[in-house]
Amino acid sequence: MSKKIVIESQRETPVVGEYDVVVAGGGPAGFSAAVVAAREGARVCLVEQCGGVGGVATSGLMSHWTGSTRGGFYEEILDRSADGDKRHTINPEKLHGVMLEMLLEAGVEIRLYTFAVSPVMEGERVAGVIIESKSGRQALLAKVVIDASGDGDIAARAGAEYCLGREGDSAMQPMTLMFKVGGVDTDRAIFPGSFETKVDVPAGEIQALARQNLPHPAGHVLLYRSSLPGVVTCNMTNAINVDGTKAEDLTAAQITCRRQIPLIMKFIREYAPGYENCYLLTAGAQIGVRETRHFAGVSTLTEDDITSARIFPDWVVTKAHFNFDIHNVKGAGLDEHGVQHDFKQRNGYTIPYGCLVPKRIDGLLLAGRIISGTHKAHSNFRAMPICANIGQAAGTAAAMAAKRDVAPRDLPIVDIQAALKHQGVEP
Repeated sequence: MSKKIVIESQRETPVVGEYDVVVAGGGPAGFSAAVVAAREGARVCLVEQCGGVGGVATSGLMSHWTGSTRGGFYEEILDRSADGDKRHTINPEKLHGVMLEMLLEAGVEIRLYTFAVSPVMEGERVAGVIIESKSGRQALLAKVVIDASGDGDIAARAGAEYCLGREGDSAMQPMTLMFKVGGVDTDRAIFPGSFETKVDVPAGEIQALARQNLPHPAGHVLLYRSSLPGVVTCNMTNAINVDGTKAEDLTAAQITCRRQIPLIMKFIREYAPGYENCYLLTAGAQIGVRETRHFAGVSTLTEDDITSARIFPDWVVTKAHFNFDIHNVKGAGLDEHGVQHDFKQRNGYTIPYGCLVPKRIDGLLLAGRIISGTHKAHSNFRAMPICANIGQAAGTAAAMAAKRDVAPRDLPIVDIQAALKHQGVEP
């Protein structure tokens, strides 16, 4: 049966700003791209659909900066947002405030509560974005657009080539709604920090108990210390078979995870020492989407590049390090293709500039988890510290391309690397 459609009348969309660089998405990648591009002398506008910047790091209540990545803009974020001696533990409220201040210091124009809905195209070149907000439908023109939306909405609608999820079946990692509990006796509390962390409690082993007592697809225990007394961050809700590029799936995942929270609370009160009197404080304002579109770039990062700690001649991100953190696409725990405790590679790897450059579309750079990489490689570089440094690279290149009035793909890599070295990035 054919779908009903509505014919919209032709309309004129007012241009409300012209910039060197427009960044779509204010998570760690987009935030970093916007700050760095502005510091490099570009006039920058950051567009974010939520009421604040930081993405899952702030609105999503992420517990900590994962992995052991070193260097790059990520280090500055840590320096300015760390809560006392807990350098890698995230205090979402403090981080949100720090990020806003850094954007304002750099002179970035910020548009919150605003969706970047489609590209402005000139042939096969992105020349800006169409935005929608309480102010109506408007246009922002730009010499370079950075898509840091997490899902690549602008890049996809510009015609950039991509695939969904893992190769072969398009399966995507589950979504999670993070939440925080108070009233924890942290002197007695357990803190299993990975799927492979086994903790014996009076009733048995905690991960096995979770499989037995929590409803599928929930069933693992991930509990993280916060920087606040008696407060613990829980990464235990789970929604599978959902597509983060569809609003109806995001809604379904939000409902699924919300319904799991009371059951998880009951479980940890009963089985986890130190949590007997805990209570729900708050859940994330946005759900955590781990994986959607993987774009085809000039270069593609593979799992072999990561396990060999490859140093690319056209590096723009360096000293990246994490594991293959693939959450089970079928339920709780680690996916059969994931590697955490058995991840042997201890050295940092690099990401080449070509992973940020779409194969065909000009005027556009990719930043964050949507860059060109395989499903397994993505499970490593999607970590927020690495995404922040990808954003730094994208912001640096975008500002340079705008200043020189050339396509990002035509920039000499030695010039991008020289600018990054000046910022303290070394291979």
